[in-house]
Amino acid sequence: MGKQKYNRIFIIVVDSLGVGALNDAPDYGDANTDTLGHISQNVGEFKIPNLQKLGIANLHGLKQVAPVSRPMGYYTKLNEASTGKDTMTGHWEMMGLHITKPFRTFTETGFPEELLEELSRRTGRVIIGNKSASGTEILDELAEEEIAEGHMIVYTSADSVLQICGNEETFGLEELYRCCEIAREITMKDEWKVGRVIARPYVGRRRGEFKRTSNRHDYALKPYGRTALNALKDAGFDVISVGKIFDIFDGEGITESNKSKSSVHGMEQTIEIAKRDFEGLCFVNLVDFDALWGHRRNVQGYADELERFDEKLGELLNLLKEDDLLIITADHGNDPTHTGTDHTREKVPFLAYSPAMRDNGELEEAQTFAVIGATVADNFGVEMPENTIGSSLLDQLV
Repeated sequence: MGKQKYNRIFIIVVDSLGVGALNDAPDYGDANTDTLGHISQNVGEFKIPNLQKLGIANLHGLKQVAPVSRPMGYYTKLNEASTGKDTMTGHWEMMGLHITKPFRTFTETGFPEELLEELSRRTGRVIIGNKSASGTEILDELAEEEIAEGHMIVYTSADSVLQICGNEETFGLEELYRCCEIAREITMKDEWKVGRVIARPYVGRRRGEFKRTSNRHDYALKPYGRTALNALKDAGFDVISVGKIFDIFDGEGITESNKSKSSVHGMEQTIEIAKRDFEGLCFVNLVDFDALWGHRRNVQGYADELERFDEKLGELLNLLKEDDLLIITADHGNDPTHTGTDHTREKVPFLAYSPAMRDNGELEEAQTFAVIGATVADNFGVEMPENTIGSSLLDQLV
């Protein structure tokens, strides 16, 4: 283990910002996918000056954005060693876990009848929905029926999730949580195992008036082993989460959690955290790129979100101290020009910058996302847990 270089490390996951298909992408139906590249090719203007300074266009050719002669830091692409292309697999691998069995998704088919029959029997509710949909669409379609008949809306998305809606006034929060706990227990079976069961409470009585509330609750799986986050927390370092990081790791290894209302809000929270003194890691997930634009195949929306992120990134860069390290990456792809609505099996960017860096340039392409967790652990002088993967890049970040 090397001597601690950085007092604070910020990892920002731009959720789903893939940078080109992995070699095995055809096995997933994702040949020739390229989230960032295809966004650039399909919009008119694309202004991301801060990402440009960090080397994003040196890493990946873009139509509107030129490479810079001297990037501020280091850059490369990371390959995913694990099987799958979902949020939990990507994040868990970043922190050292090698996932060989992907989580189940039910995007195209809905949930099996056997699962729904058991859920209906144990909750005492008639189930309606059972398809992939956005949360707002499913409420407009079915919430009036749920309220009038006492039925229960169950739906999924392109992620490995089972979601249950409940009106806070007629269904009740406690009842919604009870039904979700039953669903979590049922979906622990291997053939039905989803990454998360999500309670989706809402208010309103008529179509067009329904609004989801902040009383959402995620019933996630624990990571399959100890990660870099556990090692940091056990050693007494701060592990501050922003966005859905807490849910992805089911709280494991987290010392402080901050929920975000949007990706812009998540960056605003990160900027405020950067004004504080702490020693350890600030781990950020910005989900809107994936949830609002990638899954909905909205190229312009994704590009606009990246421009909003870039603006906030400039504010964060101005706050970084000599002993801070910033890493920007992603957890999978979600090419908005691709068919369907699912994630895409892609490489992800790795951009690293500190005001203390004396040099810059391209690093060798890594074969696992786990170099991130290994680098963080190495910096703080803590041993990675047993059965983790990844090797540190710390000595190369000079």
